[in-house]
Amino acid sequence: MFLVRIHFKQKIQLILIRTLLLPLLSLLMMGDLVAQNGNSSSLDELSLKFAKESWDTFYELLSLPNDAHFPDDIEKNIQWCEKAFLNRGFSTQRIPTPELPLLFAERKHPGANKTLLVYLQLDGQPVHPASWFQDDPFQPVLKEKDTSGQWQIIPWSKLETEYNPDWRIFARSASDAKGPALAFLKALDVMEHLNKQPNFNVKVIMDFEEELGSPNLPAAVEANKELLAADMLIICDGPMHISNRPTLTFGARGIATITLKVIGPRVAQHSGHYGNYAPNPAHRLARLLADMKDDDGLVTIPGFYDGISLDDDTRKILAMVPDNEAFIKKNLGIATTDKVGENYQEALQYPSLNIRGLSSAWTGSQVRTIVPQDATAEIDIRLVPESDPVRLINLIEKFIAERGYHILDREPTEEERMQFGKLIQINSNISYLAFRTDFNSEVGLWLDKALTKAHGTTPVKIRNSGGSIPISPFVQTLGIPAVTVPIVNRDNNQHSPNENIRLGNYVGGIKTYLSILLEVL
Repeated sequence: MFLVRIHFKQKIQLILIRTLLLPLLSLLMMGDLVAQNGNSSSLDELSLKFAKESWDTFYELLSLPNDAHFPDDIEKNIQWCEKAFLNRGFSTQRIPTPELPLLFAERKHPGANKTLLVYLQLDGQPVHPASWFQDDPFQPVLKEKDTSGQWQIIPWSKLETEYNPDWRIFARSASDAKGPALAFLKALDVMEHLNKQPNFNVKVIMDFEEELGSPNLPAAVEANKELLAADMLIICDGPMHISNRPTLTFGARGIATITLKVIGPRVAQHSGHYGNYAPNPAHRLARLLADMKDDDGLVTIPGFYDGISLDDDTRKILAMVPDNEAFIKKNLGIATTDKVGENYQEALQYPSLNIRGLSSAWTGSQVRTIVPQDATAEIDIRLVPESDPVRLINLIEKFIAERGYHILDREPTEEERMQFGKLIQINSNISYLAFRTDFNSEVGLWLDKALTKAHGTTPVKIRNSGGSIPISPFVQTLGIPAVTVPIVNRDNNQHSPNENIRLGNYVGGIKTYLSILLEVL
């Protein structure tokens, strides 16, 4: 009787193991408990595993030149993305534009009643290969810092057996924004590995003209409202907070550009013959630009900051961002800052007036003793939601006209040269407007929950970034809220030579996007 009881007890134990413990172990192995309980260490392990498996894919993607000025190169990037999303169960279609197409991908999930739209950017800034510390900006290299703090190339093959989160991959678009795009794709792969699907539908829009200002995006969004319809939008772009903590950015400044060209003599003249006679357009332009700002960096054009006010609640939100002003200044190599706002975050709440380029005659080994025939300034205006770009451009033109200039939008005629003492050609363009989403919006609270669960800390929440991204067409035309989920290191040399991404940020990016896909919406 005693033996029978033991045998029966053992059978009960086996049944319990089979029905409870084995499935539980299986869930752990598949990572389902990550989704249910937000186990950060499991997310870390999975993100690192899939990142290590993707180094060769990353190399392949970064090796595709992607300057939008060269459509044949962009076509290869589009084909790469089509294949990548088709392999992950998405349907894809090209959205035609007068220039380069947009690429749309969609995957529906059973039982989903909400839709997330994801914005990815795949084109990159032009390159000047001679300024890069490697043979080719489109041949990725792996680097680590030496004892003197300089970046040195190490064999790519080291990634087969080693991983150091502080190693970096140097290549054009490594951070802006092929790294984020691939991190999102790898997060989808982890979901497949876990046998999980989001409880929402996923739409993806890929932009191949972002670095050109996305000139064809607004019309494409307007023409494809139904196709792009969604409940919310996340943008996989931009750098994290300088602390490298998980970050959510709830807005971005828009951008408008102006070209000012002060007209001088018909052709450049000998400075000995005409140096005290023919007005110098470079001097005139310099004076004009200097008058636009005071010594504290404040725009002096009347009305430029009208409509901008920061109440106490807004200042409290801005103060929550853990900026270290001393570190920022040291990182930039500057002793003082402009006085637009009381601190860095406040400065981003105002429209900016920036000289992004100057040109007149020649310099260096090409310098000549001449009075230039013209002088050109390229200006960008960063917009905030409260600023109307048309009004700001008009204010600048009025400011210039009040200083005696006759304004043209083309080269002057001979009659105009003889009639007007001061001539300037002004051409302007509004690329896209600013946008801002409330911290307590549905998408804001959902993303906050996902990132907090994954990283074990509340993300840094930034009211709006200083940079510009072409999101306002989605917000305004589709009527959906948008939040940027940046993953790359801030010191990534974005838009500059030697652009890079820190390996730890790429791995962390997979974790961030995975946490979003796992979070119930």
